Amino acid sequence: MLIHPTADRLRLLSLRAMAEAYLAHQHDQGTLALDFDARLALLVDAEVLARENRKLARYLKEAKLRIAQASLEDLDYAPRRELERALIRQLATGRWIAEHRNVLITGATGVGKTYLACALGQQACRQSSRTLYRRLPRLFQELALARADGTYATLLARLARVECLIIDDWGLGTLTEIQRQDLLEVMEDRDGLRATVITSQLPREDWHAFLGDPTVADAVLDRLVHNAYTITLKGPSRRKPEDTTKA
Repeated sequence: MLIHPTADRLRLLSLRAMAEAYLAHQHDQGTLALDFDARLALLVDAEVLARENRKLARYLKEAKLRIAQASLEDLDYAPRRELERALIRQLATGRWIAEHRNVLITGATGVGKTYLACALGQQACRQSSRTLYRRLPRLFQELALARADGTYATLLARLARVECLIIDDWGLGTLTEIQRQDLLEVMEDRDGLRATVITSQLPREDWHAFLGDPTVADAVLDRLVHNAYTITLKGPSRRKPEDTTKA
């Protein structure tokens, strides 16, 4: 019998999922009854599915989503949230990423902004778009460290390559001059080339004041707002003491 040598050769060719499916088929009379083309198709499907799953797992690991299990399918469309199904269905296609558009999500604390942003990030990973999640304070820390150790340009280039950048907690605290310039650099590199998701407790009309310097604020907001989908979540806080990951 050539069953095990064949499986070994498949593994040698890095077709591990196909090898395991091939061995499993030997114990399934229904599968063995299929013709050659049908069985080969099943083996190829097993390998393709395994590779897609590994790729998704890698993308999700790289994304570092704050709510890893967030998904668009689990969103709550209660009327008081004023979350439009049609818009979410449109965003679920991923066209906004291909078209390098932004998504701006605002609302009070606890209404589900981070969950929605992470759900969009997970969908992006499913569609093979490299994604990265950062809280804005953490992003500033990374940029400051990169500036200090001489890797600032490298970090900016990395951020520019990410197809879907999620910036959470926009609008917290007061910006320094350096932080304003950092934001401008990041947004300039992504404008018209990549997609960005922003979440903020601040209404969009207050973002100019948050950014401080009028010239920089105009430049940053021009790059964020002109081609953006806007979502304002409403309703009561969805957080409970034991669970802060509700949709």
